[in-house]
Amino acid sequence: MNRSNGGAPDRSIASGADFLHLAIGEAPGGGKSEWLAQQIRIALADRRLPVGCRLPATRVLACELGVSRGVVTEAYKRLIEDGYLAGQGRNGTIVVGAPATTTALTPPPLTRPPSPRSVFTATPDADVFDAMRAARARIDFSPGLPDLAAFPRAAWLSAERRVLDRLAASDLGYGDPRGTPTLRVAVANWIARNRGIRADPGDILIVAGTAQTLTLVGQVLHSDGISAVAMEDPGSLGARQHLRNCQLGTPPVTVDSEGVRVDELGATGAAAVFLTPAHQFPTGVVLRGSRRSELIRWASESGGLIIEDDYDAEHRYDRTPAPALRSVLANNVFYAGSVSKLLAPALRIGWVIAPPKYRDTLVDAKRFTDLGNAVLPQLVLAQFIESGALERQLRHLRRHHRRRRDAMVNAIAAHLPGAIVHGAAAGLHLTITFEAGFADTDIAAAALTRDVKVHPLSWHCQRPRRPGLVLGYAASSATDISEGVTTLGEVLRRMS
Repeated sequence: MNRSNGGAPDRSIASGADFLHLAIGEAPGGGKSEWLAQQIRIALADRRLPVGCRLPATRVLACELGVSRGVVTEAYKRLIEDGYLAGQGRNGTIVVGAPATTTALTPPPLTRPPSPRSVFTATPDADVFDAMRAARARIDFSPGLPDLAAFPRAAWLSAERRVLDRLAASDLGYGDPRGTPTLRVAVANWIARNRGIRADPGDILIVAGTAQTLTLVGQVLHSDGISAVAMEDPGSLGARQHLRNCQLGTPPVTVDSEGVRVDELGATGAAAVFLTPAHQFPTGVVLRGSRRSELIRWASESGGLIIEDDYDAEHRYDRTPAPALRSVLANNVFYAGSVSKLLAPALRIGWVIAPPKYRDTLVDAKRFTDLGNAVLPQLVLAQFIESGALERQLRHLRRHHRRRRDAMVNAIAAHLPGAIVHGAAAGLHLTITFEAGFADTDIAAAALTRDVKVHPLSWHCQRPRRPGLVLGYAASSATDISEGVTTLGEVLRRMS
């Protein structure tokens, strides 16, 4: 094996005519960049180009293929936008990801057997929902997916090195089940700056994301004799499933243009409610002032509890921030946040602040579940926050996601002219609804046969509503957004 850099393996790729045995003469006229990008995608999918290898320099490859440098540069650019490559300055262009399969690179015709229809039921159970989430598609508009290619690898590695340089041996033992003190202080500072919440670090519990928050809170409430947690309707199917798994009922409460209907909440008789008030999922509505006042009155007078999922609160583009309920209702709110949308879901790091009555019980539930989160990632995240890197990442993501949001809104206007757009001012997704009388599950099933994956709005509704789709845009390039929405338009026209 050829070695350089003091014996390290040289993972660069042979350039020029040997590179993937490319025959540029096969490229269609005027489409050489897309042809080249497609050949590289196929090589990524079948692992001829493994993650970590370095591609030829654009100038070298262009010379050997006999094309302009712009052809190669544009091909690389498209693959970088897709999240498959990353430019690393003098280190060249590196492979950082790959499509799932080579077959996913060629969209099948609409006439492919519609097996996804069995998945897209109006009210999927947990097994069906998990099967759908696992379904592969070349263009994935699933909501809640951040741009994983935007993960700040260099800044994270720098934070990790600083942590390891000063790590004491004692830090490697069993830690506090509440989380490392360093991270709890960093989180307290973060939510004070960004969400207006004053919290003592001792009140913060570090968890494995919002999903674990729901499981732990659900267990605690059920043990306290609470039998139901009211849910926004429409509202998160995933959250509803977690609470039902804790043997809790989930009576629906209507969400309209001002947020949750507090009069309906009182009528359910539920002692607790799950809310996403800063950016309601999936409608994108902000809980308005009058409704906030009604909600505060409900909680104060009845002793009602609120599980506040601060979903997408930081990702806003065209509106001012909405204050967190926890900032005014500390005795009634379980406040949940995470870095899943700011950094990556794979980190599995979030936090919850319980009402004082439930703080110790919640810590016990966490301790008996897993003894606490892994310590090293907590210390690295604390360093990442306190160095200012998380704020810089958030500013970058806002610019980045705004461009993708705009691309989706423009594509919808061009290819889905009858769709009404909701919730585009913030978040990582938007929702569209239609006046026509068809099943949105049929649209989603037909789209999946064309390698475009979406969530039907009806999945997140407990009662009938107009058909719609929930479309995540953060994880897709502008090119894929345009292509995916175009496909949705074609599917819709064929169904009409």
